[in-house]
Amino acid sequence: MPASAAIPSAQVRGGVRVGERIRSIDALRGLVILLMLVDHAREFFFIHAQVSDPMNVETTSPALFFTRLSAHLCAPVFVALTGLGAWLYGNKPGQGGAAAASGFLLKRGLFLVALELTLVNFAWTFSFTPEIIYLQVIWAIGLSMIALAALVYLPRPALIAVGLVIVLGHNLLDPVTVVEGQAGHALWAVLHDRGFIDLPFGGQARTSYPLLPWIGVAALGYAVGPWFVGERRARLRRLVATGLGALILFAVLRTINLYGDPTPWTVQAEPVRTVMSVLNLTKYPPSADFLLLTLGVGALALAGLEKAPSRLVGLLAVFGGAPLFFYLIHLYGLHLLNLAGLALFGANQGDGFGAPNVAWLWGLAAVVAVPCWFACRWFAGVKRRSPHAWMKYL
Repeated sequence: MPASAAIPSAQVRGGVRVGERIRSIDALRGLVILLMLVDHAREFFFIHAQVSDPMNVETTSPALFFTRLSAHLCAPVFVALTGLGAWLYGNKPGQGGAAAASGFLLKRGLFLVALELTLVNFAWTFSFTPEIIYLQVIWAIGLSMIALAALVYLPRPALIAVGLVIVLGHNLLDPVTVVEGQAGHALWAVLHDRGFIDLPFGGQARTSYPLLPWIGVAALGYAVGPWFVGERRARLRRLVATGLGALILFAVLRTINLYGDPTPWTVQAEPVRTVMSVLNLTKYPPSADFLLLTLGVGALALAGLEKAPSRLVGLLAVFGGAPLFFYLIHLYGLHLLNLAGLALFGANQGDGFGAPNVAWLWGLAAVVAVPCWFACRWFAGVKRRSPHAWMKYL
């Protein structure tokens, strides 16, 4: 997942030690990791009641809808913290600034792309020759890092402008369609239009996470890096102001219902389903409204974690301190657990083994989180003690 937001203790600016690991960042990453765990439990144990994307307001139960909605926070926070972590990495004392961040982003981005095509895809399919290769969040983070490796050389105001233009303006490109067989179809499918790409050796690739909006999110994450050195109260004010500003703009755009998401909301027969319609935002690619809502909530959550009880922050930070390790072990763990359930108890939901209701998904995720917490704590220690430079890419 995103690059570690750790910088070694070395100096103090404005009363805050630059270099201490910022536990609130790890805690926020840990929080969204747990929401991701619930959503992936849904993928493995609720196949009999899968939802379309965007979610069907008329047929999806509120419990399943809001469970899925909670997971929408994950990708935007991961990508924004990727940018933030890159700034913190490049600005370690004596590290080299933008040049150091750029080199790290390029190498780790390539590593993540390779990981998506190998270990991550295998975790989902348990097939060495899948008919479809899914290009999902690790792919998007990797390519965003590669793009950000070039963007970090921009002056900070220009980088902010680029990020905002992409995040808020990319929906203007929604009418652009490049159908299969036309020149540029594969490129457009990668950048903005979720679709299938025929592979030269057979099979297809599915661009589940079109890239362009995520580049904007990563750029904005990098641009706010300077907030995380210096005076803590100023950082909190900026986070709260940014979060509230994003949510206010989301409310305005969603009320107008003309721009910000390709799926307008409509009044439904039940009030709860009207709320669901308003919150039924497009994730693939993430619309301007989707990113305003999730990044706004993410900024406020980060501010809240700055002042949250130390014990809670510490528990969450264990997950957030080893995010890529967690991502891999939880996918393999859920898949193996599902196969074990099928072998021991047989199919109990159609042709597969699944949970009987949404509450079971949350309970299952809570159970799986416990061994993952201990595994992440162990791996973080191994990584911290390792003398090998390549360990920082994990």
